[in-house]
Amino acid sequence: MAKPAAKRIAASTLERYAGALLEAGGFAPDHAVQTAEMLVWANLRGVESHGVLRIPRYVEMVALGLINPTASVRQVAGRGAVCVLDADRAPGAVAMNAASDRAIAQARDHGVGWCVVKRITHAGAIGVYAEKIAAAGFAAMVMTASKPLMIYHGARSEGVSTNPLAIAVPTADPARPMIFDMSTAAVAAGKITAAKDAGRAIPLGWAVDAEGRETTDPAEVKAVLPMAGPKGTGLSLMIEILASVLVGNPLITLALRDGIEPGGNGIVVALDPSAFGAADQFPTGVSDLAAAIKALEPATGASVLLPGERGDGERLRRLADGIPVADGTASRLAALAAKLGVQVPDQLA
Repeated sequence: MAKPAAKRIAASTLERYAGALLEAGGFAPDHAVQTAEMLVWANLRGVESHGVLRIPRYVEMVALGLINPTASVRQVAGRGAVCVLDADRAPGAVAMNAASDRAIAQARDHGVGWCVVKRITHAGAIGVYAEKIAAAGFAAMVMTASKPLMIYHGARSEGVSTNPLAIAVPTADPARPMIFDMSTAAVAAGKITAAKDAGRAIPLGWAVDAEGRETTDPAEVKAVLPMAGPKGTGLSLMIEILASVLVGNPLITLALRDGIEPGGNGIVVALDPSAFGAADQFPTGVSDLAAAIKALEPATGASVLLPGERGDGERLRRLADGIPVADGTASRLAALAAKLGVQVPDQLA
């Protein structure tokens, strides 16, 4: 018997619901809004792993003292184009938005803005911050670091995080930047949660169980595997050095050596095309390159896709038809809503 279709909800309604749950769970009102926007951005692009299914954990992190829901982000170091911020365990969206704004400001002054923000919490789908910078006319690179979540190639246990990397650039269409967003893992850890919520198995090659064996059962996952073996762990290690060791907050060292829950760090880089003599030509040049790639003859049974193109198309469909929410996610959100006294939207009731 076929499983019933997932419930669908309008993006604006889901964003209000998410914000209400977060605020009732202890987030400052503005922090709840920024976090809800980040989560629903991911859901709109089909990235359920980084969408509203994260809300119960975020509220739990407030209760555990892992998230400071009213933190203020402040500058603690920097010179010239470089800026270092301390987020004081602010919600990830708040910290990364502050770093994005500062990187843009530094790029306007210096041609490049390199901003590292220390002591953040889960940043979500980092493409949202890269897109924000690209929409302002700058090229963007965003990375984050956190505790060990991924098997280090050649080892039996977690040794590095899944450090995501996003790059975004403006195109001739100001509303459609090109966005590349990836994890150094074979799969984002949140996709394991999404599979569990949807009641489906995961492919081999994604993760291992507590015995170090590959598993297809999301409930048995202990750690995810790296993308492309040593390439994934090598890239992750270097991001940890740039995001953490360079600013005196070495997350992986603290976790592996001292058993400390280290929190997270983020890097946001903005590049002003005018500093490279290409202010006018750059967006058109990106679109010309995109057109040349799209003109390539597709392989049998495949289509030639550009970075972010699948997500852009999914966003348009979900804005028109609503965002599907898996039964497991809807149930967990409803349980949290009942606990916090938040009204569940009719579409998810």
